[in-house]
Amino acid sequence: MQPTSPNAASSTIITFEKEEIGKLQDSVTEKGVTFKLAWAPQDTAAKGQVMFFPHLKTDKKGILNAMATEQGIPIRADFPEGGASSVTLALWATVACPVLIEAYDKDGKFLAKASRDAAPVRTNPADPIPTFELKVDAPEGKAIAYILFGGARSGEALVADELRYTPAHP
Repeated sequence: MQPTSPNAASSTIITFEKEEIGKLQDSVTEKGVTFKLAWAPQDTAAKGQVMFFPHLKTDKKGILNAMATEQGIPIRADFPEGGASSVTLALWATVACPVLIEAYDKDGKFLAKASRDAAPVRTNPADPIPTFELKVDAPEGKAIAYILFGGARSGEALVADELRYTPAHP
């Protein structure tokens, strides 16, 4: 997927090309952005982990919450110092999975959100699960320090196969 924002030349694009499918990890850092669960599991003593999953019928893979019973814990993506002015995620999900992205500043103050009531569905069972995008922008004069993305419930999956962000400029 090619960048589509007007500032595409200055955007950082993360596609997880080198990550191993199915490997449980506490966190993953790519191009200075660290991905991990937003908080520790509450209903189990298991350690919170993320992993990569293949986008069936394509050559893509993406990051998701690896917890079997606590899919409600969002993934947190922390940006390098200075933050981001905008963040776009390319996602796919199981049928009817709701999706929410929330952006926060360095002090943990809410900045913006983007959501869908349900992920799009395939029109033909032979097609790959549809990919869709959601974008959050920082308000003027603010920078996004981190985002949370999630929405999957038990038995569902929400996967991000690409993250694009434009660094904030002071």
